Amino acid sequence: MKLIHDSIPCLLHLLLLAELFVPSSSRPANTSSLCTMFGPMIHQGEKLVQVSKTLHGLPENHELLNTVGNKLQDLPHMQHTAAHFKSLKLNESLSQLCLFTQSFRLHMDWLKTEKHNFSLPSETAEDASTQLLLLSTLLNKSLQQIGEDAPRPPAPSLPVVSSAFDLLQFSIEISQRLQVFGHWSKRVLHSLKRRSGCRRH
Repeated sequence: MKLIHDSIPCLLHLLLLAELFVPSSSRPANTSSLCTMFGPMIHQGEKLVQVSKTLHGLPENHELLNTVGNKLQDLPHMQHTAAHFKSLKLNESLSQLCLFTQSFRLHMDWLKTEKHNFSLPSETAEDASTQLLLLSTLLNKSLQQIGEDAPRPPAPSLPVVSSAFDLLQFSIEISQRLQVFGHWSKRVLHSLKRRSGCRRH
């Protein structure tokens, strides 16, 4: 009996150690399901980078690309500091990504409407809006899996477009900011994927 009694603390210690080294296959079901979402979301981030390059219809070295200011004040602003990426939290970061994606889509739909008003081609804006919708849908599903509601962005304050040249400048500004967002979103999602303990593929 004394031998059994003395072995109990040792067994408890072994059980605690075993819990620390539980394999990833025993993760909760919702975490495993979430892991399958990161790949498609990262892919959509790359799609946004690509579509943003054609949004304004100008060649890469056009001089106008270096002269556009910040006239669309409600476009999302991303943080790029190391401290920001170190402090990422799953629920907050996915909510912020969702909010930013929806905000860009509102701006893109506005741009598409204005292009129609000036009888300008709107195919690239429609494509970008579709890619943003796909990312937004994936983010909504991811938030549902962790029991979070998708946030809704406020209606942006949008300027009056008085000429086709003004519209071109707005196209450039949205294009450049969308490209930054695409790269930023991929970096955030890669970081969240690692923090969630998802396997590499």
